[in-house]
Amino acid sequence: MDLPRGMKDFDETETANIEHIRYHFKQLSNLYGFSFMDPSPIELLSVLETKSGPAIKNEIYYFKDKGDREVALRFDFTVGLTRYVASQKSIKLPAKISSFGGVFRYDEPQRGRYRYFHQWDIEIYGKTTLESEAEIIELTSRLFDSLLLKNITIDINHRNLVESYINKIFDSKDPQLVTDILRAVDKISKKSKDKILTEFKDRYETEKLEKILEFSQIKGTISEVEKSFDVSQLESWNELKLLIESLENRGVSNVRINFGIVRGLDYYSGIVFEVFDKNSTLGALAGGGRYDSLTKAFGRDDIGATGVAGGVERIILTMQEQGIIPEVKQIRVAVLYINDEMQKVAHSITSLLRLANIPTDIDLAGRNLKKQMEIATNARFSIIVGPQELEQGNVVLRDMIDGTEGTISLEKLTEDPNSILNLEKP
Repeated sequence: MDLPRGMKDFDETETANIEHIRYHFKQLSNLYGFSFMDPSPIELLSVLETKSGPAIKNEIYYFKDKGDREVALRFDFTVGLTRYVASQKSIKLPAKISSFGGVFRYDEPQRGRYRYFHQWDIEIYGKTTLESEAEIIELTSRLFDSLLLKNITIDINHRNLVESYINKIFDSKDPQLVTDILRAVDKISKKSKDKILTEFKDRYETEKLEKILEFSQIKGTISEVEKSFDVSQLESWNELKLLIESLENRGVSNVRINFGIVRGLDYYSGIVFEVFDKNSTLGALAGGGRYDSLTKAFGRDDIGATGVAGGVERIILTMQEQGIIPEVKQIRVAVLYINDEMQKVAHSITSLLRLANIPTDIDLAGRNLKKQMEIATNARFSIIVGPQELEQGNVVLRDMIDGTEGTISLEKLTEDPNSILNLEKP
């Protein structure tokens, strides 16, 4: 029995890794005042087309339901959250919303992304301010810090800046030309310069396109960029500088300007950014920016929007590349029994521990003690119920890491089940 291409099952280890990221994300988003919600996993196709046009059909799962309506599975959280906010006429602004969950995309499966995968997402809706962008980027940086990831860089740019330079070089204000050239720039991290020039040579002058691609390679600090390029001819340069200064004021230092970051989707309208591990070839771990045009498309000219989303599976792969093992906070206990006569007491102890919210395992198949010990390897402690100890009102407590053993009375265990987690080694 095979799964559809691009789908996978998530085993215990993978779900634990996903939950580890979810835990840190929810802690931080709550700390920063974001309200958590889960937008509908199914949207009307027309709603999803608001973001990216009819061409989005090539990249998503869509179908007709039993009511003959064209619907589709969500491919991100931004559309659903924006639809929701736009429909709430009395919503208090700014509205800060976060989400975490699975999304579907019908694109080519790749390392770190299947056709069903997980994302975390934060959005701020309200007045257009650079401090909203700064808060989004600050939280993003703190999330990667909390996951103990190293070598993380946040590359920042401004769409208006790149568009103004394209218009200057091509001496044109044709929106389609700008869209095409932005897509060429967006491909530079995935394709060679020669391949991109060949792809576009029949439509645009190679010399001018080459100049844009060279421009997209400029990156560095404010002073480094200003030394290498005449920024006075660029729109929104000062806005980009103010954002960097705001982030520095917030203690966010792992950012740099990168003129090659444009975020290929058409709806971005201002600051854009992507997050990378400098030493990895996985690509962007997260990305976002301002997208006021999407709220306008949903009929809300009075609401600006900025946000970011991150790929959970790709972040997990990065953690594995860096040798980071998520900390397992829960301590498990295994209750073992010497023989069938001891099984009843063992089950009673197991229920007692579970009522005290202590994760506890017990064999249900009546295996012998040796087999029980073999399958109790994920436990921190084991309680062994034996006839000799039980006669004296005790059970054996074993440390599963160093193998040391001692006894604990059933009376003490009943009065304070958590005492087994705090015992000094015998």
